[in-house]
Amino acid sequence: MIAVVDYKIGNLYSISKALERLGEKVVVTDQLSVVSEAEAVVLPGVGSFGKAMENLEKNQMKEAIREAQSGGKPLLGICLGLQLLFEKSKEAPRTEGLSLLSGEVVKLPPTNKVPHIGWNQVYFKKDSPLSQDIPQGRFFYFAHSFYVLPEEPLIVVGICNYNVVIPAIINQDNIWGFQFYPEKSSTWGMKVLESWLRSWKK
Repeated sequence: MIAVVDYKIGNLYSISKALERLGEKVVVTDQLSVVSEAEAVVLPGVGSFGKAMENLEKNQMKEAIREAQSGGKPLLGICLGLQLLFEKSKEAPRTEGLSLLSGEVVKLPPTNKVPHIGWNQVYFKKDSPLSQDIPQGRFFYFAHSFYVLPEEPLIVVGICNYNVVIPAIINQDNIWGFQFYPEKSSTWGMKVLESWLRSWKK
């Protein structure tokens, strides 16, 4: 069973339905016990960094997510969910993130059209379980105004270019993150979810 964390502002049901189409049992939850029993945990996208962390703190979900990750469970963050994995964000400077990855979240430069909405190509920087199934330059759907700047460049698996290089796929141990929305990215979005599932399923 995969737990999709409900922090009251996320895009919950499109990702849960996408995973169900791949044959997974999915529970949308804000319950600590469900997260602790799950095989894997997904932090969905949409919303603001500060409000999301406030809601995760309210019901102690922050620590439940951290414990799930430290216990070796696969953890996937999508869009805002990816950003929450980091230490801090310019969107909410006084709010601490989950701090599972070192680095910060910054706003797209004012020279760009913000938000970045639409289809963009993703290029792999290194071999990974995902790059084995997905060719270079496939298009994925983005909708965001902020992006992550990891302290450790080696955790960046894939990038896209939007007049600035945006880390589009992140991986460190059992943590994965997508800046794009796989559930809104048609055939290749489903393929990337399928590849993520295959990367940890026995």
